[in-house]
Amino acid sequence: MNCCICGTVRNCGPYLDKIFYNMELIGKLFNDYRIIIYYDKSEDNTLEKLKKYSKTNDKMILYVNTSDMLPYRTHRIALGRNVCLQMIKDNYPNYPFFIMMDCDDRCAKDMDITLLRKYLYNNSWDCLTFNYPGEYYDTWALSKLPYVLSYHHFRDKGAGLRMITNLINITPHNKLISCLSAFNGIAIYRANKFLNCKYDGRFRTDYIPKWMINTNLKANPTLIPSYALEDWQKHEDCEHRYFHIQAVLKNSARIRISPKCLFL
Repeated sequence: MNCCICGTVRNCGPYLDKIFYNMELIGKLFNDYRIIIYYDKSEDNTLEKLKKYSKTNDKMILYVNTSDMLPYRTHRIALGRNVCLQMIKDNYPNYPFFIMMDCDDRCAKDMDITLLRKYLYNNSWDCLTFNYPGEYYDTWALSKLPYVLSYHHFRDKGAGLRMITNLINITPHNKLISCLSAFNGIAIYRANKFLNCKYDGRFRTDYIPKWMINTNLKANPTLIPSYALEDWQKHEDCEHRYFHIQAVLKNSARIRISPKCLFL
C-alpha cells in the first residue's frame, strides 16, 4: 500500500520544517511513499529549505516552476496541483492513494496520526477530509447540496458555513458527512477515482448540472450581480470544486468529511 504526498509551495518557509515532519509521519503509514512538491517563485527562504530537505530525504521530488506566474492565485494553485497529478500518472500510476496537503500554517500543527491510520482501512470514502479545531474554515472548497456554487458569489456568504457547522456538530463522530467537494487543508484520495480529473481555478459553472445550480438558487437566491463583482471574483473559484465535482460526475467518487479533527 503506497502513497504520494503532494504539496504546492509559495512563501511557506516558516512552516516547512513541521510540514516535512508531518509528511514523513503520514508516509510511515504506507509500505512506500513519495513527497511531490511544486514550487512557485517566493520572496522568502522556501526554495532554500526545499533543496536542503531534498538532500536528507530521497523520497522527495521537487518541481520548480520556471515559467511566468499566472495572474490569479487559484489558477496558480490549480496548475501546481495538476503538475503533481501528472507526476503521479507518469511515475507512480499503481500507487493506490495520493494526498493533497497545504504547506502553510494549517497543516503545520500536531496530527492525530492514529485517526488517519484508522480511516485507511475504512472503505466508505474515495476522498476524505477532516474537521479543523474550533472551526470549519475552508468553506470556499465546500459544495454540498443545496449549496454547490462558490459562496463568494452570493450576498449571503454565511449560508454554507452555517449548514456545514451544524452538520459537523450533529454528526456522530463515527459517521462521515457526504458532500460534492471539500478540502480543509488536507485530503486523501483513492487514485483510481481521481487521476483522470484535473484542477481548475477559474470561475465557471458549465461543468455543474443545471438541476444542482437551480437547487442552489432556490436555497440562496441572491447572487452578487456581475457588475458588482471584484476582478478576482470574475475569474477565480476554489480549484478543488472543479476537481471534486468532476470526479463525482465521471467516476461516482464518494467525497466525505470526517467530523473529527486530524490536526490538534
